[in-house]
This record gives sequence, structure tokens and C-alpha cells, in this order.
Amino acid sequence: MSIAPVSKSEVELFRELEPVVEKEVDRHVATAEEWFPHEYVPYSDGRTYAGVLGGEGWEPGDSKVTPESREALLVNLLTEDNLPGYHFALRSVFGQEGAYGYWTNRWTAEEDRHGIVIRDYLTVTRAIDPVALERARMAHLQVGYAMPYGADLLRGATYVAFQELATRVSHRNTGKASGDPLCERMMARVAKDENLHMIFYRNFIGAAFEADPSQTLRAVKDVVTTFEMPGNTIDGFLRKSVAIANAGIYDLRLHHDEVVQPILRKWGVFELTGLDAEAEQARDELAAFLDGLDQAATRFEDRRAERQARREARRG
Repeated sequence: MSIAPVSKSEVELFRELEPVVEKEVDRHVATAEEWFPHEYVPYSDGRTYAGVLGGEGWEPGDSKVTPESREALLVNLLTEDNLPGYHFALRSVFGQEGAYGYWTNRWTAEEDRHGIVIRDYLTVTRAIDPVALERARMAHLQVGYAMPYGADLLRGATYVAFQELATRVSHRNTGKASGDPLCERMMARVAKDENLHMIFYRNFIGAAFEADPSQTLRAVKDVVTTFEMPGNTIDGFLRKSVAIANAGIYDLRLHHDEVVQPILRKWGVFELTGLDAEAEQARDELAAFLDGLDQAATRFEDRRAERQARREARRG
């Protein structure tokens, strides 16, 4: 008679995985490259704005970036702006002591550079109306941020693994769509950080699969099937996300093919053995969800292609 595996408590997992966190912190620190936000900002292009210093008001024609990327840059920066909320959420999951606490603070320090460099670039190059940007920042941060899964260790770490990769893809594609080589270079630099952060969380959950595969799989299923980007509380987020998807910067196909599937393959989710009955059911639900996501991505691509064809026909 086989005995069903018993799930470990969160405290047991937390302690068992701490050596993994120590190892991943050491790997990250050895791998990460020091960089400076000011080196990516063309300060000599700047002009004084209207206001207390009596400069020139912003006009849409001031912007060098494409209209398609403008919405994405706004969403990307507002998402980065919510760092105080993310720090609190991660500290709630990882605590503030030992290797866990060190990582939380290191991650926060690195993430802070992203908002700095993107805001300075947008302001100096007049890529976005600074008044609208500041009002949007105030509105967004007053909504606040709460981790969707509370202080749950496995679900919290799983969420940020997918979120970091999604952010990397979005940042890279925003830069490519901007039409400005400097913007592309800056966003690629930021995306490189996001990728290193993703690897940390991905490896942490990979170790959790070894420690307790059934419990970890249930957590992964919950996160994948309910995933939302952290900027979803931005005012007008749905409209903005549709514009971003129509521009091919971040859409369902990218989410399925370049975010969810690569991480699941790395974890070997569909090759795991020795799962309990509840985890097997969760894996079936995960597989069904991925099939539905793939179909939804295809439908969106087809509709986008049809709209593009109609636009081209009208121009012709």
C-alpha cells in the first residue's frame, strides 16, 4: 500500500529553503552588473517646462517615441512606481531576517533604479506629458498594492517568478517599439535586471518542487490561472492593455509562449511523479487552462490580423 505524501508546513518549507536563498543570493550578486541610470539619460536634450520656472509647456509633437509605445512606457513606469507596495508585500512573504531579508532589500534597491531611469528619460526627452504622468502616479499609488496571495510563501514567490519574466518581455518590446534607439537601449538594460530577478524566484520555486512537489504544484496552478500584472489597478488599465496588445508589445500569445510555458518547462511540471491526488487534479486543471489560453491567444491574433488587413485596404 502506498502512502500519500504529506505536505510540509510553511515554516518547515521556509527553513528548508533558506540555504537555497543563500545560494541564489550569492549567485545573483556575482552575476549582476553595476549600472548607473544617469548614463542612459540625454540630459543635454532637456528644456525647462512651463510652471514656476517659466519654461515651455509640453506638446505631443515634443515626443520622439511612437504613439504605440507611449502607453506602454506610461504603464511600465507607473508599475515601477509602486515599489513601496511591492517591498512591503515581498517582506511579508520572505520576512526581513537572514538571506530572505537580504534578498528583499537587494531586490528593492535594484528595482528602484528602474523607476529612476525611465522617469528621467521620459521627462528629459519630453516623451510623455509630465503633468498627466504625475497625476497618474498620484492616483495609482493612492490605490496601493497588495500581493494577490497575501503572505503565502509558495504562491507569493511563484507570482513574482512569472511577473518578473512578464515585465522583462514588456520592457524589451516597449523599447523596440519606441522608435528611439536610446529608449530601446535603456529598456533593454532594465529588462536585464528583471531577467536576473526572475531567475532567482524561478530557482527558488524549483527547489520548492524538490522539497514538496504536490504542495508547490497546487500553488503554481493557483497563480497561473489567476495571474494579473501588478499594474492592473492603473486608471484605464484595460484600455491601455488593449492598446499595448494591439501593438504586439505584450499580448496573450507572448504571455503564453514567452512567459508561462518556459517557466513551467523549466520546472518540469508535466513530468513530475509521485504527486498526491489533489496535485494531480491541479495539474489537469493547469493543462486545461493553458489550452484555453492558447486558443484565446490565437483568436486575438486572428482578430488583430483582420483589423490590420482592413486598415491596409482602406489606405490602399
